[in-house]
Amino acid sequence: MTTRRDLANAIRALSMDAVQRANSGHPGMPMGMADIAEVLFNDYLRHNPDNPDWWDRDRFVVSNGHGSMLLYSVLHLTGYGVSIDDLKNFRQLHSPTPGHPEYGEAPGVETTTGPLGQGLANAVGMALAEKLLAARFNTDEHTIVDHHTWVFAGDGCLMEGVSHEVCSLAGTWGLGKLVVFYDDNNISIDGEVDGWFTDNTPERFRAYGWQVIEDVDGHDAAAVASAIEAARANVGQPTLICCKTTIGFGSPNKAGTAATHGAPLGDEEIEATRKEIGWPHAPFEVPDEIRAGWNAREAGAEREKQWQGEWRAYRDAHPKLAAEFERRLSGELPEDFDRIVADILGRMQADDATVATRKASGQTLEAFGPHLPELLGGSADLTGSNNTNWSGSVDIMDDPAKGNYVYYGVREFGMTAIANGLYLHGGFIPYTGTFLVFSDYARNAVRMSALIPTGAIHVYTHDSIGLGEDGPTHQPVEHVSSLRLIPNLDVWRPADKVETAAAWAAGLARRNGPTALVLTRQGLPHQPRNSEQIASIARGGYVLSDPEDGNPQAVIIASGSEVGLAMAAAGSLATDGVGVRVVSMPNPDLFMAQDADYRETVLPAALDARVAVEAGVSLYWRHIVGGKGKVIGMDTFGASAPAGDLFKEFGFTNETVVRAVREVIG
Repeated sequence: MTTRRDLANAIRALSMDAVQRANSGHPGMPMGMADIAEVLFNDYLRHNPDNPDWWDRDRFVVSNGHGSMLLYSVLHLTGYGVSIDDLKNFRQLHSPTPGHPEYGEAPGVETTTGPLGQGLANAVGMALAEKLLAARFNTDEHTIVDHHTWVFAGDGCLMEGVSHEVCSLAGTWGLGKLVVFYDDNNISIDGEVDGWFTDNTPERFRAYGWQVIEDVDGHDAAAVASAIEAARANVGQPTLICCKTTIGFGSPNKAGTAATHGAPLGDEEIEATRKEIGWPHAPFEVPDEIRAGWNAREAGAEREKQWQGEWRAYRDAHPKLAAEFERRLSGELPEDFDRIVADILGRMQADDATVATRKASGQTLEAFGPHLPELLGGSADLTGSNNTNWSGSVDIMDDPAKGNYVYYGVREFGMTAIANGLYLHGGFIPYTGTFLVFSDYARNAVRMSALIPTGAIHVYTHDSIGLGEDGPTHQPVEHVSSLRLIPNLDVWRPADKVETAAAWAAGLARRNGPTALVLTRQGLPHQPRNSEQIASIARGGYVLSDPEDGNPQAVIIASGSEVGLAMAAAGSLATDGVGVRVVSMPNPDLFMAQDADYRETVLPAALDARVAVEAGVSLYWRHIVGGKGKVIGMDTFGASAPAGDLFKEFGFTNETVVRAVREVIG
């Protein structure tokens, strides 16, 4: 007779075999948490292997992502499209089973994990999405949103600071369908954690407002099931299940030690482990009765069939709500989105007021907000400074059914990682807000948003020395360029309200990566444009002005607040008979990705007398201005003084730009 332990041992065997074959990986966690996974997947998890994207499925996140072979083993065993050959190719080039779970590589992988704590943070976002969608779309008669978010997390996840940020919020938000299994095995890479992790973890989570279930034997299926039942019964609090486990469970000589954490067990120890756990089968061999015990396809199809029946009844009773639910979960924008964008850009261009781009961003939100109920924004305690709310903003704590704004508190990292989870869940376009200089606090979650990828939008204000008196601790210098170095992150630094609205429109439509909007504190002058120029903003760079004779002797390239300076310098040079082209380049990487013909129309190869102006580090612009060109930038930290004084002090003046242009013309 097949026992639960036999089923769990299939995870152990596949995991140690795959790690051994790859000669790389982490067998300890899969072997230690196998019994928990067996109970969760076979008795509780609401999923359908034949439709991994079913909207009302439970979400399962392996935050301790180094234990990826647990996830791949379970996906294979339960019937997802992960083959035994995929397991044999663990950690190999182009395999759907990479060293850490990567969203989109294999069905059933809900997010990319590995940087510890961030999977947990993503899960908080997923659970928040479930709660808000349920409040918005469920009715007294019909429930179409009703699922849990389950997380495996280890000591390392809970040591990371981001776990404090997000778990505090999860308790505040009362995410009763979030359940975290804490793999309390007392081991990390350096050995037993007693010397560096002495927190009272249960009391910590109780202080956050969580239900905590302590001292659960993670190798006792009945104990795990009892804990899960208690978690499901508490709908008002997230639950932490503290599971006492043995890392590398079953390994007679290495279990309970760091030796199983991040290295293959070795052929001899694997053979000994097979005998220890009673698994006589060859590597990657799973008996039919074990496969039958795991196969979840029939049960999963039945679960979804029942939901589909509820969905049809809901759609008949509430056709408008159902259509909106489908649109949002599919990630589709409203049908008339292009018209909405054109209207907003037209209105912005018609208004010649001087405004800070952070204010222009708020105006853009005011314009888009009524058309996009899926917008879910927030700020890390800087709402008034970031202008991330609008007249239709409703605090999620005040009214979950209408809530579209999150007060994250001073939690930049957690905010950004939660936004990734919100997007991955579906139903929302999340946006975040903080000062640009504090993007450093959030940087790894921004990187993950680009890697996953998500379509989150990150609003960063106070973008340069132009913020003034707060001084160099708050004045970003290297940040814009460093964000541009992140692959697949669209970084926009708009010059006025029109470019700000265009950048927002691009970010809202983007589905294959995140967007960063880099915005000013100080007011920026409006720039005249025709319709062709407005359309060209979406290409990242375009000709904003040319000399009257159409024959420029030099080109000034600028972004953001320095576009106004470039235009002024071009005007000064024109009075002296020097014709200069001004190129506004709010998104240089996007411009460089355009076709060669377009780039040639903006920056002709023959026009090599180039000056780039940006109040940030100069190195980034060297590849654009070329060997003959000059860059006016910031290669030191700033200072505490009024913005006008700082721009003069650091050379962002009309005289400096004019002189540089004359020098490159020669």
